[in-house]
Amino acid sequence: MNYTVGDFVIQLKNAALAHKKELTTPYANISKAIAKVLMKEGFLASVNEETIDGHKKLVLELRYQRRKPALTDVILISKPSLRVYIEAKEVGSKQGRNSTAILSTNAGVLTGKEAIKKGVGGELLFKVW
Repeated sequence: MNYTVGDFVIQLKNAALAHKKELTTPYANISKAIAKVLMKEGFLASVNEETIDGHKKLVLELRYQRRKPALTDVILISKPSLRVYIEAKEVGSKQGRNSTAILSTNAGVLTGKEAIKKGVGGELLFKVW
């Protein structure tokens, strides 16, 4: 069994560290939602859907700043064997100073800052910086 979120995030990290310009990954609704949040936060340059050989794919363009990747590291928090759920008031303490927490909430996939503004908690998927 594959963990869609974990596979997607680790593929992004590996592509960034290998200085790839683009990443093509299998399409999933959760992956697309995460990619849109990462694009809004400045880690990705663009997100596109394409059909290749009859299968939907996500084509992601990675963002670099002075030849260094914007996305440098990722820590997976929630895993299939251990899901981590946090309340709205706990989000601030779980988000680091330099990192951005990504949560799956009933309001969609949000960053930690957006979750605090909306006052919602949810599953803490990963931290990225």
